Amino acid sequence: MATVPLRIDILTIFPRMLDGILGESMIKRAQAAGLVQIRCVNLRDYATGVHLSTDDRPYGGGPGMVMTPEPVFRAVEALRGPDTQVLLMTPQGTPFKQAVALDLSRQSHLLILCGHYEGVDERIREALVDREISIGDYVLTNGVIAAAVVSDAVVRLLPGALGGAGAADDESFTTGRLEYPQYTRPPVFRGMSVPEILLSGNHGEIAKWRLQQSMARTQARRPDLGG
Repeated sequence: MATVPLRIDILTIFPRMLDGILGESMIKRAQAAGLVQIRCVNLRDYATGVHLSTDDRPYGGGPGMVMTPEPVFRAVEALRGPDTQVLLMTPQGTPFKQAVALDLSRQSHLLILCGHYEGVDERIREALVDREISIGDYVLTNGVIAAAVVSDAVVRLLPGALGGAGAADDESFTTGRLEYPQYTRPPVFRGMSVPEILLSGNHGEIAKWRLQQSMARTQARRPDLGG
């Protein structure tokens, strides 16, 4: 039985910002293979008025502009289905972790709302959003960049997106640890040698070495992961 592809709709006023990312590398291959359908939806298609405005001045004063609720409500109501997860990219959201990416990869439809300017009208957050996500403790120009990060992390976890089964199983954060050091040819480069164990052909000992290296690197660099 054919697998139903994950559907990702990214709602933004800058849909062309993602052309390069969605048309290259793993995401391109995943779309071609029918694993995911990604669409950038122009929020202005749901705006009204001569200028198709999607923002206005904030009540109470202050700098910048705020995304207005009307076009966002129209867009979400047109795009949302019974199984849709509506995500809002915002610095106020839950930190984006590998476990969150894995959970999202198991959904059938993600509708990602991209904030711009000073943010969105609070009524959007209260009435439409299922989950708020932040990709880090910093501020970006707009939510499209964050949506691209989330989409990439989610799509690569879809079965078959990286090739063989389990291709992402040993990656950093999937195991709760950082990945072990990796080497390739040549065995000696500018006086720096590949560890002998990796050239031994003893896969049992190699697995032990990699686990030890992964645990040591995690403890040294990210002890908060508890690896």
